[in-house]
Amino acid sequence: MIKKRTQYLYSTILIVLLFFVGFIFAKPYLKSILIDELSDRHYEPVLGVYDRFHQASILNIDNIQHYTITWKNSTVWFDANALELQLNKGNPLLLTIETWSKNSITTHVADNVIDETSGGKYDDKIEKLGHVLSKYQQIIFIRWNPNMELPVYQYPWQFQSPEAYINAFNYFAKQIKRYAPKVKIVWGPSGYPGDTEYWVGDPNVDFVSLTLDDSYQNYTTDTIVFDGYDTMTQKLHRMRFINKPVLILGSDKIDKANFRQEWISQAATNIEKYKNTVYSTDNFEISGNKPLRVGKPLLGIYDPKERLLTDTSIKAEHLFVDLGELQSGKFEIEFKQVLARHHDVIVTMEPWRDTTGMVDNKVLTNITNGRYDKEIAKLYAIITKTEQTVYLRWLHEMEIPIHRYLWQSQKPVEYINAYRYFMLFNKKPAKNIRKVWGPAGDRGSVDWWPGNDVVDYISFAIYGLPDKNITDHNKQERFEAIFKRKNYRMRFLNKPIFITEFGVKGPEDFQTEWMNEAAQTINANKQVFGMSYFNLYDNPKAWGKIKAPDWSITNNTFDSFYKKLR
Repeated sequence: MIKKRTQYLYSTILIVLLFFVGFIFAKPYLKSILIDELSDRHYEPVLGVYDRFHQASILNIDNIQHYTITWKNSTVWFDANALELQLNKGNPLLLTIETWSKNSITTHVADNVIDETSGGKYDDKIEKLGHVLSKYQQIIFIRWNPNMELPVYQYPWQFQSPEAYINAFNYFAKQIKRYAPKVKIVWGPSGYPGDTEYWVGDPNVDFVSLTLDDSYQNYTTDTIVFDGYDTMTQKLHRMRFINKPVLILGSDKIDKANFRQEWISQAATNIEKYKNTVYSTDNFEISGNKPLRVGKPLLGIYDPKERLLTDTSIKAEHLFVDLGELQSGKFEIEFKQVLARHHDVIVTMEPWRDTTGMVDNKVLTNITNGRYDKEIAKLYAIITKTEQTVYLRWLHEMEIPIHRYLWQSQKPVEYINAYRYFMLFNKKPAKNIRKVWGPAGDRGSVDWWPGNDVVDYISFAIYGLPDKNITDHNKQERFEAIFKRKNYRMRFLNKPIFITEFGVKGPEDFQTEWMNEAAQTINANKQVFGMSYFNLYDNPKAWGKIKAPDWSITNNTFDSFYKKLR
């Protein structure tokens, strides 16, 4: 009996001990899923404010404290006293709200915290926070789920639909303002290309924030000054459609010790320099409402092998011309051949490959300095001597961060100045010229927007291959998916669309199906006024060891596509 009691006692002690040890080790995990946390966000200090139009009150940047409130959809308690302890100090406060699911604490597999916010999952938390904040008089900034545009899996609200994020942000902003109407709502992208795809609109935003964080991982202290300023100006440039003061936030590398306040004044001076063009206030007033076509779109083709030129549906031909072809007279011959077929002309002018073979690595600067005035004058002399419409595209696909063209991977301001110089070169504007701004339609395209006065049409390219390493035609993207993504990126801009390049590879039945689906997309999007098929293989030099895709199609496929257009 005594032996059994002893065994029972030891077992009980062991169980209690195991429970105690388990509780000690499980406590952090239990805390992470049951308790909302307040933590010091010291690694993102507020370094300065860029306020172009002096909309904000004078802020004492040094006194702004930055904290994070982490909300989980599984928690049951938040220590409001800890927050009030900071608020009672009377200093301005920046609160970054992060919404997490119980799964996303330890894994990327998570509930959709964006949809949960829109669906009211966090309403109680918003109300309780609002009641606390409403009691205080100092400036309180609220930043919700920041860095949403970064293509990384750092937060569960990244890699989400822009539309869903926008809806959730505006829902949150309206809710918190109900209970704490004096708080300042901050829209907080990092400043990465494509950030404005997530722009939520003016009504529910008081400030914007940018973070100087993602460009310094391999930099030394000596390079921080130069690259910190350069990155800040690039990120401010991306905000040119948004008329809000901007909070500049730091990082582990760029903090209050090495940030220079003169960077902001230098950036302001540069913006003021181009206030009537690159940074025109017209950018704030673009509605995004594009004109709509009546009837079928204009149909063109790039067809140097002349396989489809006799098709009666074709109304325009696409010519690509470089400096050498312009100088030698080859372009003028080809241009007149198109006119003889009574077609309009899409002219993509590429300022490189002149007859000397010289590589101009400063082509954008040299354009505005007048180095190519003779060639530009010759081009206009040729294309203005006809009543046929000429769709003039210049410096295309500039936003792709590669070096296929000399004008790629350059600063947006230099590109914009060069684009405007060319489009305004002809002092007596011809009635037959239509100015075409031609990005590829990739992330950050609008960073290169040159202005309403020098654009008649926006063009972008739609090719089935999402990646050059893909050789299987079945893995190509559908026209509708590509169009939706690229068209959305032009949502600030109120010009009609001209798809100056599109193509698909594969067997005829696959191409026909893809093209017919493309026609359905065009029929549903009346802002598309024209499109031109690329009826050839791509440039083999651009594909390296991989065989260049052949976009060529048959008469039957082309006719089927045209008949489905409405």
